[in-house]
Amino acid sequence: MPPPRALVKTAMAMHEFWYRLTGGLIGGKIMGIPHLLLTTTGRKSGRPRTTPLAYLTDGDDLVIVASFGGSPQHPVWFLNLRADPEAEVQVGREQRRVVAHVTDDDDRARLWPRLVEMYKSYADYQTRTTRKIPVVRLKPRS
Repeated sequence: MPPPRALVKTAMAMHEFWYRLTGGLIGGKIMGIPHLLLTTTGRKSGRPRTTPLAYLTDGDDLVIVASFGGSPQHPVWFLNLRADPEAEVQVGREQRRVVAHVTDDDDRARLWPRLVEMYKSYADYQTRTTRKIPVVRLKPRS
């Protein structure tokens, strides 16, 4: 059974707080997995929404996964990116403006093994849902 929603929101807020305060020294890696802070624009509220997420690098791009723990629904941050693909990320102390692109099937097939190697639970999450978990490429915005 998943943890209560309020607990998850509190944990995410604490992660963001410590990440920002320390420039990623706390929260920049969890169990050896690198994390960034993704700030999207709320598709309903129009307000900034920040989510800590695991990521990997692929050239100049950052790659994130809209797994939502294998839930049948997409995570809110992904829905926000579909409505407005322009976002900001913080990696350590560095902040970047990015544009999000859902990977095509070939790119996803190439990246998926690397993502699962980084975080084994992604493979389990994919078996829990009928949706194809989106892999999102964050490209630098000029």
